[in-house]
Amino acid sequence: MSFDVLKFEKDQLIFIDQTKLPDEEIYISTDNYERIAEAIERLEIRGAPLIGIAALYALALSTKKNSSEFEKAFQRLRKTRPTAVNLFTALDSAKNFFYSAEENQNYKALLDFAQKFHQNDKEYCDKIAQNGAELINSFLNKSVRILTHCNTGALATGGIGTAFGVIVELHKRNLVEIVYACEARPLFQGLRLTSFELKKNEIRYKVITDSTAAFLMQKGMVDVVIVGADRIASNGDVANKIGTYSLAVNAHYHSIPFYVAAPSTSVDKEIRSGEEIPVEERKPEELLHFGNKKMISSEIEALNFAFDITPNELVKGIITEKKVYFPPFDFRNDKDS
Repeated sequence: MSFDVLKFEKDQLIFIDQTKLPDEEIYISTDNYERIAEAIERLEIRGAPLIGIAALYALALSTKKNSSEFEKAFQRLRKTRPTAVNLFTALDSAKNFFYSAEENQNYKALLDFAQKFHQNDKEYCDKIAQNGAELINSFLNKSVRILTHCNTGALATGGIGTAFGVIVELHKRNLVEIVYACEARPLFQGLRLTSFELKKNEIRYKVITDSTAAFLMQKGMVDVVIVGADRIASNGDVANKIGTYSLAVNAHYHSIPFYVAAPSTSVDKEIRSGEEIPVEERKPEELLHFGNKKMISSEIEALNFAFDITPNELVKGIITEKKVYFPPFDFRNDKDS
């Protein structure tokens, strides 16, 4: 795919505004950490790995003129999104690094740190894609019909993507028959973003309503389900875009393998299970609008969870850059994770 999602040039973070896709490809340039924090909150920048990367660039920029701004920026960025662990892993590692760097080298040192983190995620994506493609080809050994949810591609990561990266790698090997992309209500990341990336990569696809997925499984039209993750507990419970749990339940019922693809930075060894993962609840207005258009005139109340928790017993395997993990999951005591 031949466009930049997020890059750092001439002391500016340049990123595509994902809320405008696919109709407009608008790029925003800023050297202001507050603007980047707002972009994360507004989902102009989104995807667990990508918000971690953006937050590191924001931290670096906060120290460009005055290193005393670091702590203020650090706290501000931590409050942007509560569920994706990549954000906190990135920020905490940068904080440790910041206080070990020489004072007059803070900006340059933090910028180098952010760029290395960005490059690492790109490499992680490539390895996840390879590991996932090898896994799926090993037991299906044919062109596959894949169902995926939300957006897990270049628009969500520092590289080719996680679950989407697996799809791209399978496509390169001529092993994708079709991809079914769930729309991902209420912000339609599947409809807007995944379809955009599938088209850019010339992969055959159909967008479906979230509620169509179970019917496709019932009709024998799905071979495998692959999703991403915003946070994985040490026992393998998975927090991901709302609707993921429903897909896992239906895949289990129809004996369809359900895989999660994510970098090891999405694993939170500090928590025992999904019960400890904070689940973001976003503004009800998102549920009542399509873009800028309000879909209903009367005042109604709505509940808008951004994520749900999929129990580990529904997960066939977790594909990381290191290897594929199979049940029973125990990341806290696993030497490779």
